[in-house]
Amino acid sequence: MSTAKNEVQSLLDKLPDDCTLEDIQYHLYVVEKVHRGIERVEKEGEVSQQDVESRLGKWHTE
Repeated sequence: MSTAKNEVQSLLDKLPDDCTLEDIQYHLYVVEKVHRGIERVEKEGEVSQQDVESRLGKWHTE
């Protein structure tokens, strides 16, 4: 398991040298969202594609 510092270093190594602080903040935000999503799936379970389509279909109105 990698530490937060290792993860950030890996991210920085992948970004171009001319990236902005805003670029770095965005990528850190995405990484955090992915981690939270994975944790949520591990805790609560996943939702099938069919269930997602059914739930979203209830919002769709023409």
